[in-house]
Amino acid sequence: MDKIVKTDAEWREKLSDLAYKVTRKHGTERAGTHENFPKDPGTYMCVCCGAPLFDQSAKFESGTGWPSFYQPIAPEVVGETVDRSFFMKRTEVHCARCDAHLGHVFPDGPPPTGLRYCMNGVAMTFTPET
Repeated sequence: MDKIVKTDAEWREKLSDLAYKVTRKHGTERAGTHENFPKDPGTYMCVCCGAPLFDQSAKFESGTGWPSFYQPIAPEVVGETVDRSFFMKRTEVHCARCDAHLGHVFPDGPPPTGLRYCMNGVAMTFTPET
Protein backbone atom coordinates (compact mmCIF):
# COMPACT_ATOMS: atom_id res chain seq x y z
CA MET A 1 0.00 0.00 0.00
CA ASP A 2 1.49 3.34 -1.07
CA LYS A 3 1.66 5.97 1.67
CA ILE A 4 -0.34 9.15 1.00
CA VAL A 5 1.17 12.39 2.23
CA LYS A 6 -0.47 15.80 1.77
CA THR A 7 0.14 19.23 3.20
CA ASP A 8 -2.12 20.59 5.90
CA ALA A 9 -3.62 22.98 3.34
CA GLU A 10 -4.41 20.09 0.97
CA TRP A 11 -6.20 18.16 3.75
CA ARG A 12 -8.16 21.29 4.75
CA GLU A 13 -9.30 21.75 1.15
CA LYS A 14 -10.39 18.11 0.76
CA LEU A 15 -12.20 17.58 4.09
CA SER A 16 -15.14 19.10 5.92
CA ASP A 17 -14.23 21.11 9.03
CA LEU A 18 -15.26 18.26 11.34
CA ALA A 19 -13.54 15.55 9.28
CA TYR A 20 -10.37 17.64 9.26
CA LYS A 21 -10.53 18.20 13.04
CA VAL A 22 -11.06 14.48 13.72
CA THR A 23 -8.73 12.88 11.18
CA ARG A 24 -5.86 15.37 11.00
CA LYS A 25 -5.95 16.92 14.50
CA HIS A 26 -6.94 13.79 16.48
CA GLY A 27 -10.34 15.11 17.49
CA THR A 28 -13.48 13.17 18.38
CA GLU A 29 -16.99 13.72 17.11
CA ARG A 30 -19.78 13.79 19.68
CA ALA A 31 -21.32 10.36 20.33
CA GLY A 32 -24.48 9.62 18.38
CA THR A 33 -24.01 12.44 15.87
CA HIS A 34 -23.09 10.39 12.81
CA GLU A 35 -26.08 8.35 11.70
CA ASN A 36 -25.48 7.63 8.01
CA PHE A 37 -24.20 4.07 8.32
CA PRO A 38 -26.51 1.67 6.50
CA LYS A 39 -27.02 -1.94 7.50
CA ASP A 40 -26.47 -3.27 3.96
CA PRO A 41 -23.33 -5.25 3.03
CA GLY A 42 -20.41 -3.03 2.14
CA THR A 43 -17.09 -1.54 3.16
CA TYR A 44 -16.17 1.41 5.35
CA MET A 45 -13.43 3.48 3.72
CA CYS A 46 -11.06 6.16 5.03
CA VAL A 47 -12.60 9.58 4.33
CA CYS A 48 -9.14 11.00 3.64
CA CYS A 49 -7.63 8.50 1.19
CA GLY A 50 -10.34 5.95 0.35
CA ALA A 51 -8.49 2.97 1.81
CA PRO A 52 -10.81 0.07 2.78
CA LEU A 53 -10.85 -0.25 6.57
CA PHE A 54 -13.79 -2.25 7.95
CA ASP A 55 -16.37 -4.64 6.53
CA GLN A 56 -20.01 -4.25 7.48
CA SER A 57 -20.01 -7.87 8.72
CA ALA A 58 -17.60 -6.89 11.54
CA LYS A 59 -19.79 -4.00 12.75
CA PHE A 60 -21.74 -4.37 15.99
CA GLU A 61 -23.91 -2.21 18.21
CA SER A 62 -21.76 -1.26 21.20
CA GLY A 63 -24.17 1.22 22.75
CA THR A 64 -21.44 3.88 22.81
CA GLY A 65 -22.84 6.15 20.11
CA TRP A 66 -19.87 5.57 17.79
CA PRO A 67 -19.58 2.97 15.00
CA SER A 68 -17.89 -0.11 16.45
CA PHE A 69 -16.21 -3.07 14.78
CA TYR A 70 -14.53 -6.17 16.20
CA GLN A 71 -11.79 -6.24 13.54
CA PRO A 72 -10.47 -4.32 10.51
CA ILE A 73 -10.57 -5.81 7.00
CA ALA A 74 -6.91 -6.81 7.45
CA PRO A 75 -4.44 -6.07 10.27
CA GLU A 76 -2.19 -4.02 7.98
CA VAL A 77 -4.86 -1.45 7.00
CA VAL A 78 -4.77 0.25 10.41
CA GLY A 79 -1.96 1.27 12.69
CA GLU A 80 -1.97 1.79 16.44
CA THR A 81 -0.22 4.28 18.70
CA VAL A 82 -0.37 5.04 22.40
CA ASP A 83 -2.63 8.00 23.19
CA ARG A 84 -1.98 9.62 26.57
CA SER A 85 -4.40 12.56 26.18
CA PHE A 86 -7.08 13.41 28.74
CA PHE A 87 -5.02 11.91 31.62
CA MET A 88 -5.53 8.33 30.44
CA LYS A 89 -3.75 5.73 28.33
CA ARG A 90 -5.62 4.48 25.27
CA THR A 91 -4.71 2.84 21.98
CA GLU A 92 -5.33 5.16 19.04
CA VAL A 93 -6.21 3.69 15.65
CA HIS A 94 -5.15 5.39 12.43
CA CYS A 95 -5.30 4.64 8.71
CA ALA A 96 -2.06 2.94 7.70
CA ARG A 97 -2.17 4.59 4.26
CA CYS A 98 -2.57 8.28 5.22
CA ASP A 99 -2.25 8.37 9.03
CA ALA A 100 -5.79 9.70 9.52
CA HIS A 101 -6.97 9.44 13.12
CA LEU A 102 -9.96 7.05 13.11
CA GLY A 103 -10.68 6.40 16.79
CA HIS A 104 -9.51 4.00 19.49
CA VAL A 105 -9.48 0.26 20.14
CA PHE A 106 -10.51 -1.24 23.48
CA PRO A 107 -10.33 -4.82 24.85
CA ASP A 108 -14.07 -5.05 25.64
CA GLY A 109 -15.54 -6.18 22.31
CA PRO A 110 -17.40 -9.31 21.28
CA PRO A 111 -16.01 -12.62 20.01
CA PRO A 112 -14.16 -13.63 17.98
CA THR A 113 -11.54 -10.94 18.76
CA GLY A 114 -12.72 -9.41 22.04
CA LEU A 115 -11.82 -6.01 20.59
CA ARG A 116 -13.94 -2.90 20.07
CA TYR A 117 -12.67 -0.59 17.36
CA CYS A 118 -14.59 2.53 18.38
CA MET A 119 -14.41 4.73 15.29
CA ASN A 120 -15.44 8.28 14.47
CA GLY A 121 -18.15 8.07 11.83
CA VAL A 122 -16.94 11.25 10.14
CA ALA A 123 -13.57 9.55 9.52
CA MET A 124 -15.15 7.00 7.17
CA THR A 125 -17.42 6.71 4.17
CA PHE A 126 -19.53 3.67 3.24
CA THR A 127 -19.32 1.89 -0.10
CA PRO A 128 -22.17 -0.60 -0.66
CA GLU A 129 -21.38 -4.05 -1.98
CA THR A 130 -22.18 -4.36 -5.67
